[in-house]
Amino acid sequence: MVKTINSSGKRKTSIARATFKEGKGSVRINKRLLNVVEPALVREKIQEPLDLAGDVAHQLDIAVNVRGGGMMGQADAARTAIARGLIDWTNSLDMKDLFLKYDRTLLVNDYRQKEPKKFGGRGARARRQKSYR
Repeated sequence: MVKTINSSGKRKTSIARATFKEGKGSVRINKRLLNVVEPALVREKIQEPLDLAGDVAHQLDIAVNVRGGGMMGQADAARTAIARGLIDWTNSLDMKDLFLKYDRTLLVNDYRQKEPKKFGGRGARARRQKSYR
């Protein structure tokens, strides 16, 4: 029986679901290999937990499906899902401590959301200027 682990991550309105299986080390984001994901900043952000994990990541095939939000929100959601899955796969407290020390958002969802727009202006806080003459 093949061992699989599922994990998820969120950022703003982006939700990432990752599936981990034993394999040759391929990482796919929405069915595209990680090394063809553009722009490079997004690729590097998603790559961070894999670099920190070391050899463990080279023995796994990781498939991540990301929906909603923009580029950077999806990247943050994907890296959270990957980091959580790596910890679930290894059951290693050392790796968990390493991830938390490097960047807490690798394991903890960023709960901040966009504030809703209100009447009388272009955004949540901005208001139209008032003229007296």
